[in-house]
Amino acid sequence: MARPTRVSRALSQNFLADRAAADRFARLAVPQGREAPLLLEVGAGKGALTEQLAPRCRRLLAYEIDPRLVPALRSRFSDTPQVRVVGEDFLTARPPRTPFSVAGNVPFSRTAAIVDWCLRAPALTDATLLTQLEYARKRTGDYGSWTLLTVLTWPRYEWRLLGRVGRRSFRPVPGVDAGIVRIERRGTPLLDAGAHESWTRLVELGFSGVGGSLHASLRRAHTRRRVDAAFRTAGLDTTVLVGGVPPGAWLRLHEGLAP
Repeated sequence: MARPTRVSRALSQNFLADRAAADRFARLAVPQGREAPLLLEVGAGKGALTEQLAPRCRRLLAYEIDPRLVPALRSRFSDTPQVRVVGEDFLTARPPRTPFSVAGNVPFSRTAAIVDWCLRAPALTDATLLTQLEYARKRTGDYGSWTLLTVLTWPRYEWRLLGRVGRRSFRPVPGVDAGIVRIERRGTPLLDAGAHESWTRLVELGFSGVGGSLHASLRRAHTRRRVDAAFRTAGLDTTVLVGGVPPGAWLRLHEGLAP
C-alpha cells in the first residue's frame, strides 16, 4: 500500500476533503447553464476540486507545484480528456491570451501573489478562490470596511463573498475557516480608460493617511470647498474613516474631484 503524502508546510497545504464543499465551490465557480471555455486551477492538490470542475469546462489546466502529487493527479484524470495536469508553480504560468477563468483552493500564504497574478492578466474574466475567511471578508467589504486594493480595482472588477467553508472540511485542519471570494471583470468598466490615472491618484491619496482623515488627505490636492462639495455629493460625513467609504461613494468623490 502506498504511503500517504506528507503535507508540506512550506507550500501551505490544506487539502479540501469535503466532497459536498467541493461540489458547492464548483457550482459557484462555473454556475449552471454556463461552461468555462478555459479554466486554470490553482493548486490542484489531490484533485478534489478538479473532479468537480472538469465536467463544467471545455479545457481545464490543473496546476500543482508539489511534484509528489503530480503522478497521482495525472493517473486520476488520464481518462478525462479536457483536463491537463501541469506540474509547475501557477505563479510562473504565462496568462492565456484568450478569455479564461481561474479557480482553486489557494495556499493561504500565497493568496496575495495569486490575486495579483489574476488582476494583471488581461484576458481574465473571473477568479473564484478559496482563501482565508478573513482575507475574503476584508476584500469584499464584509466587515463594513474596504481595502485599498478593492477600491483601486473596483471600476474594472467586482469583488463578492460567496460563502464560507468550515476549517474541518480540510486536511490537515487549518486554524481558521475559509471564504469563497469571487473577482469578476466587468463587461463595461465603471470608468473610461482615460480616467484610470486620475482614479488611481485620488484613491491612493485618500488611503495615504496623511492629515489624519480622508477629508484632510484629499485637501492636500484639492481646495476645501471642492472636497466639501464632493463629500456632500457622495453623502459622506467629513469625519468618515477612509476604510468606511464604499466603492460607490469613491466613484462620486472622483466625479467631483477629477480634473
